[in-house]
Formats: sequence, structure tokens, C-alpha cells
Amino acid sequence: MYLEQCGQPFSQLKWFYTYDLLVLLRLVRKERSDTFNQKRLIKRGAQEAQMDQETISFAEEADLYYTKRAMVLEGILIDRMGYKPKTINGKLLLSMGQKIKEYEKKAGENYNIDTFKKSSIEG
Repeated sequence: MYLEQCGQPFSQLKWFYTYDLLVLLRLVRKERSDTFNQKRLIKRGAQEAQMDQETISFAEEADLYYTKRAMVLEGILIDRMGYKPKTINGKLLLSMGQKIKEYEKKAGENYNIDTFKKSSIEG
């Protein structure tokens, strides 16, 4: 997952795996936090020194962009998981990975190719 992928439209993001959305949201939240802190520093610095409006606007736009992208990702995750994770850490991702592996294993056991072949030939 790359941070740039958060810029994709909702129609494409909704097809991402839940695990990938969690990783992407983690990246977006980190970037949003960084841009918010930069915006604060720039505004504080603008009061002390002459800072051009373009720099201030850029910082505000970056913060707003990542805030909006985080909200889109959180909305998709709420639809899928029923909640938005407060924090996305290694423990949550590991747990999600384990659930995926268990589901794949269970799905593989329930799908017996020989049974499928018999039923499709007989029916």
C-alpha cells in the first residue's frame, strides 16, 4: 500500500480488501497528523515572521485533503466492520490477518472439488 492510493475515487477504494484499507487508513492518519502539525508550526511562524499566504494555504489544503480521505476510508470500514478502528496498530493488523487465514482455511475445507464435479455431472 502506498499513500498515493488514498487519492483514488470511492468507486475504486470500495473494491480494496479490508486489510489493505486498514493499512491505507493508517498511512493517511499518520500523514494527516504530520500535515496538521506542520500547519500549526507554519501558522505560529507566520505570526513571528512574514510568511506568504501561499505557504499557509498549502499547509491548510494538505491537512484538509488528508482529513477528507481519512473520512472516506473510515466510512468504507464502518460499512464493512461495523465500526471505525480508533487506532490501527500491529496488533489489529495481525489479528485481522489471522482471521483472514482462518476464513480461507475454512472456505477451502468446505469447497471439495470432487463433490462439485459429481454434482455437476449427475445434475
